[in-house]
Amino acid sequence: MNDEHSLIEFLLTVQNLSESKMTEPDGSILSRQEDQDAALQIKRFMDQIPGGFFIYRADGSEEILYVNRGVLRIFGCETVEEFQTLTNDTFRGMVHPDDFEEIEASIWEQISNSQHDLDYVEYRIIRKDETIRWVEDYWHFIHSETMGDLFYVFLADTTEKRLNQMEERKALLNENTIRQQQLRIQAEEYNKSLEHVNDELQRRLELIGGLSINYESVFYVDLRDDLIQPYRVGSCPEYLFGKDLQVRRFSGFADEYIKIWVHPEDQEVFSRAVTSSYICQTLENQKSFYTNFRIIKDGTSKFLQIFVVNVGEKGPVSQIMIGLRSVDEELCHEMERNQLLEDALQQAKTANLARNTFLSNMSHDMRTPLNAIVGFTSLAKSHMDNPKRLQSYLDLIEHSSAQLLHLMDDILEIAWFESGTLHVEETACSLLDIARDIQETNLSLAAEKNLALSVAFTGLEHPKVFADHKKLTQVLLRLVGNSIQYTEPGGHVTVTFAEQNATQFYAAYQFIVEDTGIGIDEDFIAHIFEPFEREKNTTMSGVQGAGLGLPIAKSIVDMMGGTIEASSVPGVGSTFTVSLSLRIQKEQETEVTELLSAEQNKPRRILVVEDNPINMEIAVDLLEDEGFLVDTAENGQIALEKVKASQPGDFALILMDLQMPVMDGHSAARAIRSLQNPALAEIPIIALSANTFDEDRKMSAESGMNAHMAKPIDIPRLLEMMDHMLRQAQADEE
Repeated sequence: MNDEHSLIEFLLTVQNLSESKMTEPDGSILSRQEDQDAALQIKRFMDQIPGGFFIYRADGSEEILYVNRGVLRIFGCETVEEFQTLTNDTFRGMVHPDDFEEIEASIWEQISNSQHDLDYVEYRIIRKDETIRWVEDYWHFIHSETMGDLFYVFLADTTEKRLNQMEERKALLNENTIRQQQLRIQAEEYNKSLEHVNDELQRRLELIGGLSINYESVFYVDLRDDLIQPYRVGSCPEYLFGKDLQVRRFSGFADEYIKIWVHPEDQEVFSRAVTSSYICQTLENQKSFYTNFRIIKDGTSKFLQIFVVNVGEKGPVSQIMIGLRSVDEELCHEMERNQLLEDALQQAKTANLARNTFLSNMSHDMRTPLNAIVGFTSLAKSHMDNPKRLQSYLDLIEHSSAQLLHLMDDILEIAWFESGTLHVEETACSLLDIARDIQETNLSLAAEKNLALSVAFTGLEHPKVFADHKKLTQVLLRLVGNSIQYTEPGGHVTVTFAEQNATQFYAAYQFIVEDTGIGIDEDFIAHIFEPFEREKNTTMSGVQGAGLGLPIAKSIVDMMGGTIEASSVPGVGSTFTVSLSLRIQKEQETEVTELLSAEQNKPRRILVVEDNPINMEIAVDLLEDEGFLVDTAENGQIALEKVKASQPGDFALILMDLQMPVMDGHSAARAIRSLQNPALAEIPIIALSANTFDEDRKMSAESGMNAHMAKPIDIPRLLEMMDHMLRQAQADEE
């Protein structure tokens, strides 16, 4: 017998079994004692498997040729005659009438798609007691020269699995006690031949696989007679049995296989697994065992599994089935998962190290300006009678405060980017305005270091675009500020606005910042945009900063759908190139900057709403020094009452804190905007808050406020903003 066809024919031979003879399907008598013994073993094996097995014709009659006792149990029949009466001895009679047409179509569709695989259908049956059960049907189509077209089928009752699949899976896979109880029940139902089986479901699948392509090799072994009978043989051990799959001695059968195919490191393990003494000893206490090993085929190492199961009756272990199957994919996946876990652990350690380094640098960078503030404050108190020294100390305190504020802004902005809540707002803007802002903001910083700062334009035919004006300006300010910071006195920083090409609606732009600074080492430039990374700490480089400016710039550029690249030569300088595709405006006429009137501000009354006494005192003193009249309110409710009680023109502008007791700034602003008197409801309101992210500005705007400024207050910028709003209000009145 050289394939599964021969095995099926061999099974059908059992149907003609009598006390004195067995006949082949062609009518000839099985005369060899070993053939008769093998047939009896196969019949006993098929009757003992934990499930049904049957064979039926693939022609129109669908006549059932063979059923094992598992099928009778599934249908609730005691004898084959009862089963034949119940099903009319046909496959159609086995299937629930409502399911037959669909199942029949599925079977022939699977045959057309694959003629070599074990296929699968699921349907309902009606038992002898008229109860309806669900079954799984694993089947395969074969053609036999002597028997014609046949289906052989493995059948299993899956009703309980369908009703409570998750609970059964947990019981089968995770609860060993429940598995053993289920297995004991199965063992009693199947003539106690499979007692102590560890996993009934796995056992059934393994037995099904023993006659399917899931196992590339399947053998029956009689340990008592020291014989091995191959039923299916893969390519590796085929030469051991010849093309006609001859029976041979079991002892030593695998020696040559081990020498040629098995990986040297696994030869001892495999050799032990196929030793009779080891098999008998292991199967004394369990029904099956398996061993994984590697073979070397075509120069590649692959994992196989040898599965050994005791199929004999009670007593000394003598009859076993051996299967060989590939487990290369699942073991490789397991090793890949382990590698992923190791990689994740290493990445976590690396990230933790980077954060620890960052926090160490932050501790230094934050303590440096704090030290200066504390120290110079103490010195200022000691020299109150020396205006010159006092002014110097105050200037240094102001510089250190600005440095600390910038550091805190960077840290908060990195955290905000990592939260994923920031977004890009596309509005109409002009690249010429952005260029002027960049130049005006950095001219004084460049002049302090004796640096030349220039702005150039290359092919800029479409300066009017739709973009996030604030974020684009922020990127360029950070790049230019970085270049100024790391360029020695006498150096040069150039900002170039270049238009590459344009279509009807979009244009490609490059924003290039070049400097003649200290440069960046080649090994570090690949990490320059990573958070928590910087080439040298402030102690070594002498330059203050947390190294967060470039990561923030890259995060913004990524949000805008662009790219940022860096190139550098140590000692020569660095170049940063931002590439963006921006939607262009239809109108591209020359922009004209309107100059505000130089008319001096008339004394105007400002309402300052602030719950913190220190912040209130600072704001009042600064505004009064600038010539404003100031009124105050400790919370939003008091501010609302004062505005309600005022006359139009009493308050020119309101400075509103956001986080206050009784009534917060947002609620107060909404209440003021709801006043019936338009003159009072339209008083300009500027929000003052320590929260300065996009979401905070958006909330202020939605509350009806005209602008949003960050604390601590940048006095020149606040005065400029107030001047603009007061001029606008005055113009509206006129």
